[in-house]
Amino acid sequence: MIPYNKIYKSQKEEKYILDSLDRRQISGDGYYTKLVEAFLTKRFNLNKVFMTTSATHALEMAMLLIDLKRGDEVIMPSFTFSSTANAVLLRGAKPVFAEIDIETLNLNPQSLYNCVTEKTKAIIPVHYAGIGCEMGEIMDFANKYDLFVIEDAAQAVNAKFEGKYLGGIGHLGCYSFHGTKNFTSGEGGALVVNTQDECLIERADCIRQKGTDRSKFLRGEVPSYSWVDIGSSYSPSDLTMAMLYGQLQDIDYITMQRKRVHELYSSLLQKYVDKEIMNITKIPANCESNYHIFYILFNDSQTRDYVMEKLQQKGISAYTHFEPLHSALMGQGLGYNAGELPVTMKVSQCILRLPIYTELTEIEMLFIAESLEDILGGL
Repeated sequence: MIPYNKIYKSQKEEKYILDSLDRRQISGDGYYTKLVEAFLTKRFNLNKVFMTTSATHALEMAMLLIDLKRGDEVIMPSFTFSSTANAVLLRGAKPVFAEIDIETLNLNPQSLYNCVTEKTKAIIPVHYAGIGCEMGEIMDFANKYDLFVIEDAAQAVNAKFEGKYLGGIGHLGCYSFHGTKNFTSGEGGALVVNTQDECLIERADCIRQKGTDRSKFLRGEVPSYSWVDIGSSYSPSDLTMAMLYGQLQDIDYITMQRKRVHELYSSLLQKYVDKEIMNITKIPANCESNYHIFYILFNDSQTRDYVMEKLQQKGISAYTHFEPLHSALMGQGLGYNAGELPVTMKVSQCILRLPIYTELTEIEMLFIAESLEDILGGL
């Protein structure tokens, strides 16, 4: 069996976790949380980073920070995970689903014009597969209509758009370190605040600390801490941050190994692209990917399903991806129907993701390619 994903593991994670236990401080905002925040801030040239228990919680914090309220609207792609929309719904606001670009599977900036209304408060571009959205156009649009931009960079840690790290371009950014991601703590995430507004940063700190000014107390700025704002428990255990810190020490190696897989797939499958049997992941010239996903986009769902079934029979774990949110049960409850957003629907019906992880060997990749050649030859 060749799994779809396998987490990278060095000797550092165990070392740091045991050290965290020895330090007797395993709750939030401990020694390793501070190390991870400092690493991300310096590495990605970010303004302020708050570690969270998940990207889901980072998105929820972002909605609180922009004071999203009932009746507000937030534009986002339908081709994303439910957390993107749930963060909006939890504030009583409405997700407005936009179309994606068939070349990158990212939010199509031109579709924003069909979605914006006087109720629109924010845009959430989702950087699919570790490839950046057209952030220049999106930021220009947001500035024109005075909107917040919250980057859903859950899949895009250590990826860039026009030389800038994703998650650090919009007003706010959200990262994921879930077990399926390139760099993982099992569960975990981060909220990035990219503005210089000290009041916003202070409020993010309070929201993350259950609505209290506990951080001020720990810094000796107040004699005791109290309830000052709305909030929840968003800070991760220092044990999970110890594991993440171990992963981040090998960030370049992990990325290089995933790039190796990505490039071999691309070279082996290009002949099928030339024959117009499929399209594959494309990285625009103005983007640097973290190689989170390698996907094939077939011309129809029947071919996709046939190839997926045959690969799985050979012991190769290949999968589809998101059911579009607008066509899901919750989306239909918001008044959407499956007939809308035709590009999104076609992608969801025709996409197939191949195994990609650090330890995937060349022998395994060649077996996958040979299996695909055998399967596609029978079409």
